[in-house]
Amino acid sequence: MYINDKLEELLKVESPQQYKITYKHHIIFWVIYFLLNTLRWGSIHSDFALSLKTNLIGFPIHIALSYFNIYFLMPKFVYTRKYVMYALLVVVCLFVMLLVKFNLTYYLVSTNVMPESPEYVDSLTLNYAIITMFGELYVVAFATAIKVTVDWLREHSKLHDLEKRQLTTELKFLRSQVSPHFFFNTLNNIYSLTLEKSDKAPEVILKLSGLMRYLLYATKKRKQDLKSEIDCIQNYIDLERIRFNDSLEIDFGISGDLENKEIAPMLLVPLIENCFKHGASKNIGDMNITIDINVDEDFLYFKVSNTIPKRDTNSKVATRGGGIGLSNVKKRLELGYDPNNYELSIFEKEKMFHVDLKLKV
Repeated sequence: MYINDKLEELLKVESPQQYKITYKHHIIFWVIYFLLNTLRWGSIHSDFALSLKTNLIGFPIHIALSYFNIYFLMPKFVYTRKYVMYALLVVVCLFVMLLVKFNLTYYLVSTNVMPESPEYVDSLTLNYAIITMFGELYVVAFATAIKVTVDWLREHSKLHDLEKRQLTTELKFLRSQVSPHFFFNTLNNIYSLTLEKSDKAPEVILKLSGLMRYLLYATKKRKQDLKSEIDCIQNYIDLERIRFNDSLEIDFGISGDLENKEIAPMLLVPLIENCFKHGASKNIGDMNITIDINVDEDFLYFKVSNTIPKRDTNSKVATRGGGIGLSNVKKRLELGYDPNNYELSIFEKEKMFHVDLKLKV
């Protein structure tokens, strides 16, 4: 239930809010732009009153045209790849803006609609039209560029967030997948002992309860203490010793400093479990498993090998199949660790199956 609850909580997380544009941002942007523009033209003409009046007329036009372009023209025509229609409509809008601005300036501010010109301009000339339309286009393009940039950042952030959530979800699923697989094999061991009415069954159940307790808490964490993981391995090996008796020879060695080292929970157990699943359980006669755990500075060197069982020449089925054990470990390493922080090698040599793992801990 814990993992399922966490997954539901994870999937309900809203997309990052750092790129969200609110009404407050719109107001701040236009107020600052208005003040700077008023000061700029006031300095150029040495007439701040005239600059204020022209900007009071011009800015509502700037704002209307910018928002019309951003929230209507672009979604309707640019995003649908109707570029020619979009270009034509922009020209039409700029021309309408030109007529509106000329008349408002002429009747409300001054008959000289272009005071920056060396000549007195009181009519709709070509020069006035070009300069005014390009000036308006600059404002619209500037506002649009900000909107497009913020949208891109937001979408990129959403994509990154979604990718992260998918990886986290997959990793959590793989971690939760270990427990059923592990218990399934162990319960099979108990079943075999109960059929034989073995006195070892209570001991196995006791050890299994200890493993269950570890699994319930270990798989909740992204990283677990390495010593706890090794204790879990030791318990698992003890369970298998009970099952196989003298037919199983295990050489288990631990060296190095295990203090303050962490590892993804239940990462090593499937590799050892794989030895019993594809080695001891299929082998006739004596079985040898070698496990070597060494910690050198920040790296764990984990080596495990087992005798390869004799192949049945009449069987067409391969004797070696990783199942979900090895594939699970590979996937968890890919998702949970940087590629530079681990090396996994799986090979057969001298009738032994080997798994070597170098891992930063």
